[in-house]
Amino acid sequence: MSQYPLFKVFMSQDVIQPLTDKLLSGFITQGPAVDEFENQLQKVFNHPYILTLNSATAGITIAMRLIKDRMNLSDDDEILSCPLTCMATNLPAMANNLRIKWVDVDPKSGCINLEDLENKLTQKTKMIIFVHWGGYPVDTVKLDEILERNKERLGFKPYVIEDCAHAFLTELNGKYVGTNNFGIFSLQAIKHLTTGDGGLIFCPDKEFYEKAKLLRWYGIDRDKRNYNKKDLRLEHDVEHWGYKAHMNDINATIGLNNLPHIPELIEKSRRNARIYDEELKDIPGIVILSPYSEDKKSAYWLYTILVEKKAEFIEFMKEKGITCSQVHQRNDVHTCFKDFRCSLPILDEYEKKIICIPVGWWLEEKDVKYISEQIRVFFG
Repeated sequence: MSQYPLFKVFMSQDVIQPLTDKLLSGFITQGPAVDEFENQLQKVFNHPYILTLNSATAGITIAMRLIKDRMNLSDDDEILSCPLTCMATNLPAMANNLRIKWVDVDPKSGCINLEDLENKLTQKTKMIIFVHWGGYPVDTVKLDEILERNKERLGFKPYVIEDCAHAFLTELNGKYVGTNNFGIFSLQAIKHLTTGDGGLIFCPDKEFYEKAKLLRWYGIDRDKRNYNKKDLRLEHDVEHWGYKAHMNDINATIGLNNLPHIPELIEKSRRNARIYDEELKDIPGIVILSPYSEDKKSAYWLYTILVEKKAEFIEFMKEKGITCSQVHQRNDVHTCFKDFRCSLPILDEYEKKIICIPVGWWLEEKDVKYISEQIRVFFG
């Protein structure tokens, strides 16, 4: 195992006793712990429409389904997305029978390129999805200005889905990302906040929220489930078919007891990032992406740089006990997306150099300086 891993699971000791009690309680499916976890998250984010799920992938799938149903979309309607992300960002588009139009990458951040996005908006563009790469926020204020500017031409504003898997407590202009549009968060093992596995969907209005609550549990209204006087196990009529996507009380109990620690962990990652910003700024052969700023406060799930001699760099760092990786393969190379391939010249060059180095809470200041020194040696 690497001495300086790229990811590490955080699990608080606080989890042990409550989880043991829950496991032995006889009630481990969706119940009061899920409700309490959602209540705590609503307080943290000051957002009323938050639902827990069994994965972020389920969240994106449901968000796309909700938009399709509201807009009554056809099979030739499109979603704009950048292929530099986890497959989980874009596979739900296939599950919802949407056509993907790829948008190039922003070479300064690794996020979606908003200039290219505006150029690719058409009347078929009904949705936009993007990941906040590494935790660095896409400028959704600028994006909204673009959509408003094109609203008359299009006749509508496309819905926006923010993939916040890297971006728990990321801030843009003092506000948490994911709270203005559909926001989807991952609670998978190596994310900032883990529930073992799981996800969150933030809905932009109450109507979407109420329907998402149905869709995450087959389409069954749990609030009415016990009102059948003849047999309490039988559900009422299911109007909209749904999914097996809810969270259970085991995962929620883990989340409840990890949640209070997350702000401190993210501040440690931000501290480490600021050290890198200073230590690496004058090294020829590398480019720092999206350095720390108060108006765009990354959660720093990743610290991303561009390097010359990428393959040699990865091997050198491995020899020094430091794990480095691009982290996500660009999605558009996979056969399942072959029908949507197009020219993305910035990404073609970008992926030759993009690399992520460890930045998380498990690193002390001395560790970050050691890693910086090894980078300096490689490019010396």
